[in-house]
Amino acid sequence: QVQLAESGGGLVQPGGSLRLSCAASGSIVNIAAMGWYRQAPGKERELVAFIDNGGTTTHVDSLKGRFTISRDSAKNTVFLQMNSLKIEDTAVYYCNARGPPGYGIDYWGKGTLVTVSS
Repeated sequence: QVQLAESGGGLVQPGGSLRLSCAASGSIVNIAAMGWYRQAPGKERELVAFIDNGGTTTHVDSLKGRFTISRDSAKNTVFLQMNSLKIEDTAVYYCNARGPPGYGIDYWGKGTLVTVSS
């Protein structure tokens, strides 16, 4: 089992910044990549960004330039730096950890709420 602990959510004004963290613990040896999804009220969960064990990142095109994923491998932690936040970025942000394709390894954090409001 893998446990994912998210932190860093909160209330921020439009144009502000937040940094989310997700620390993985447990049986992480089979984790190949970690990343972030988000789910806004009334909408489906959507991919935000991913980073694999080689450091290769994937960012959703619509968020490039504002959101950046990074990691601290020594601490098994990934970060999501969110800048120039907009009201429409309000959502619950979920950390995800997954194994190589076909392994069926997929873990989720409980989510952290980000509210962008004036």
